[in-house]
This record gives sequence, structure tokens and C-alpha cells, in this order.
Amino acid sequence: MPLGRKSGKARAFLDEAALYDYAVKALGRHMRSEAELRRLMKTRVEPGERGEAAIDHALSRLREHGYLNDAAFAETYTRLRQENEKLGQRRVRQDLQQRGVSSGLIAETIEARYGQTNEEALAREHLERKRIRKPENEKETARVMRRLVTAGFSTGVIYKILRQWDVPDEALAALENLEEEPREE
Repeated sequence: MPLGRKSGKARAFLDEAALYDYAVKALGRHMRSEAELRRLMKTRVEPGERGEAAIDHALSRLREHGYLNDAAFAETYTRLRQENEKLGQRRVRQDLQQRGVSSGLIAETIEARYGQTNEEALAREHLERKRIRKPENEKETARVMRRLVTAGFSTGVIYKILRQWDVPDEALAALENLEEEPREE
């Protein structure tokens, strides 16, 4: 529980004007998709039709004023993840889906941003950024592979990098066996 808040005190619901101000401040603090902002705003309005109407009105005003645009959000988010964090397209696609961006917009944005990108070079930049060195044993090889899979790179590119690092075939074979085992989530 955040400091300074009493658990027994009920929060007053926001009207349309206050909800709009809340949304502008929320967007000022953090870049958000429309779906994320809608989820945030739902906690601030009364449940039911009146609350939904207030949210819809605030969202339409935000779009009119240019504060809310999922296409711009998706493009900026994708660009930052590619340029700064050196993430692969699969990871960025998953992140955008979690943030409620439409699948058509995600596909369009990913294609525009990653269409001409050399995935292997990006994966190497990611390894360099994270200061991951050539693995010395099977355990380290598995760790490198997990890190690259988590970063959104294809297994083909990962194996290519590991082979260029002269990782022993036994270690690569052990990784292939790990992939076949069912994962518990």
C-alpha cells in the first residue's frame, strides 16, 4: 500500500473534466496506448454506463488534441526498443500486444521498423550492450540462449551466433534437447 493513503477511505469518482486532466497527467508521466489509458481511467470513474461515457469522452478529447495516438505510440515504442535496448521484433511485438495495440497496427509498425534490419547484427549489438561474452560451458551457453530468446531473437540467428563463437556441438545439442522439453508456466 502506498504511503500516506488510508485503506478505509473511499476515493471520490472523477467527473469528465477531472478525468481528462488525470489522463493528460498520466500521459505526461509515461507514454501509453489507448487501451492502457482506458484501464487506468476505469479505476477513477464510477462503474457502469456513466463511467464508460466519461472515459469515451475523455479519450476522444485526447485524440482531438493529439495527445493520444496508438500509431505514433507503436512507432515510438518500437523505435526506442530497437535503437536503445537492441530488442528483437518478436519481443517488441509481444510487448505491444500486452499494451493493447491492435494486431494490424503492430504488424505494420514492426514491418516498417524491422523490415530492413539485420537480425544477427542487432542480436550481436544486444549481446554487447548487455556485456555478454562467449560462453565457456553448457550452462553459460544455455544462459546466453535464454537471454537472446527473451530479447526476441529467432533461434536460427541464436544458433548462428553460437556456432560462430565455436560453441561445441555437444552444447548446442543439449540446447536443442532443452527446447523440446515442455515448459511449465
